[in-house]
Amino acid sequence: MAKKEISPIEVYNLLPKTNCGECGLESCMAFAVKLVNREARLEECPPLLTPEYKASYEKLWELLKPPVKEITIGVGGTAVKIGGKLVMYRHELTYHNPTAIAIDVTDEMPWEEVVRRVNAVNGFLYNYIGMDLTLDMIAIRSTSNDPEKFRAVVERVMDTTNLPFVLCSLNPKVMAAGLEVAHERRPLIYAATKENWVEMADLALKYECPLTIFAPNDLKLLRSLAKTMLEYGVEELVLDPGTFPEEGLSDTINNFTMIRRCACKEGDELLGFPIMGTPITAWTVEASRGAPKELLAWREAYVAAMLITRFADILIMHSLDGWALLPITILRTNLYTDPRKPVAVEAGLREFGSPDENSPVLLTSNYALTYYTVEADIKASGVDCYLLVADTEGIAVESAVAGRKLTADVVAETMKNTGIEQKVKHRYLIIPGRAARLKGEIEELTGWEIIVGPMDSSGIPAFLKEKWPPKKES
Repeated sequence: MAKKEISPIEVYNLLPKTNCGECGLESCMAFAVKLVNREARLEECPPLLTPEYKASYEKLWELLKPPVKEITIGVGGTAVKIGGKLVMYRHELTYHNPTAIAIDVTDEMPWEEVVRRVNAVNGFLYNYIGMDLTLDMIAIRSTSNDPEKFRAVVERVMDTTNLPFVLCSLNPKVMAAGLEVAHERRPLIYAATKENWVEMADLALKYECPLTIFAPNDLKLLRSLAKTMLEYGVEELVLDPGTFPEEGLSDTINNFTMIRRCACKEGDELLGFPIMGTPITAWTVEASRGAPKELLAWREAYVAAMLITRFADILIMHSLDGWALLPITILRTNLYTDPRKPVAVEAGLREFGSPDENSPVLLTSNYALTYYTVEADIKASGVDCYLLVADTEGIAVESAVAGRKLTADVVAETMKNTGIEQKVKHRYLIIPGRAARLKGEIEELTGWEIIVGPMDSSGIPAFLKEKWPPKKES
């Protein structure tokens, strides 16, 4: 049965109703609205955590818990949370806990190669519109099926990184060897099947680690195994319905979609767990034999992209090529931003280089993609200058002008708040070409002379070289 929509009144009736303000809001009703919109957590209400309200807390937790259970892999500051999804589609609310990406190593790789791959994961960093894109985990695979080899590589990888692990083997003896040395790091166990589920469940319970259930292309079996595991006492589960990169790709996408639909739309708690995808299979299927490395990395990347959009909560990949990983991490970031809130930077004044009283003053919006593009182009110019960032509510320049979010009044207010008049002795402001229609209004309101800049910020270096300082008309 699908979970019914929650009303703020329903939540309010279970709150203390003291309007104490300890949550930072004026009333319990305001806090109830925040809870329903998933903008606050129950723990932010201190009275609710007291014994007096224990029953109410438990009812609220049951009422507000996400359809997809949240699972934590790892410990400390590098721990990764997966799942915890509240909705099927991001436009309904927002997605939490971005898809975790794990890169594999095996116990038959030369140690130098293992170190190279682990260090590459540790060092993967790309700044995208003010956000650092990284990789999340290491998947240690036993290809030797030798417990001692597996134990040895797990120990050595533990000394090389603090990132969380996925330990991969279908052999319970091999898995036990890895868990003996790594259980305190709380790795994800991969995987339990219909053949080995008892032994794997015992290991998950013994070492208190989350467990992946693997039932390739069989959702009925996957659900049955989840039910069996819960009855056995294993509550932290991850579901792997199999990833088939060639002819079975349509089945793969369909299985992922049906699992998430059953959890979010039908309220099926047996399928309400994070989903694992393994794009790495692009390297292991029959069709990969003799194929160029670049082709396999490309196949893996497009499968990964599809699975991120089709509800995968964790992926295991092999390629370390930047051209394959960067689009995936950018896609993930874009999907996991809050659709209710534009991606914006703080409005205000930015200084580039060492500007003085004669330096140019430019204007842009606080839409993050616009700002960071403009920032890069200004830096490329090598010109010392000031940049006024107007609060356009996170909307790009052209749309902000059309929607009256960037107006002469907004520009004048930005100039006043930043004190730019005290920083320069000239009275010239360079505005984006896409805001040219505001020229007259800004001049009339501020008394500054407006110079219309290029339509695209890539033209800033040449524009400043040619047009600054302004040539006074004779």
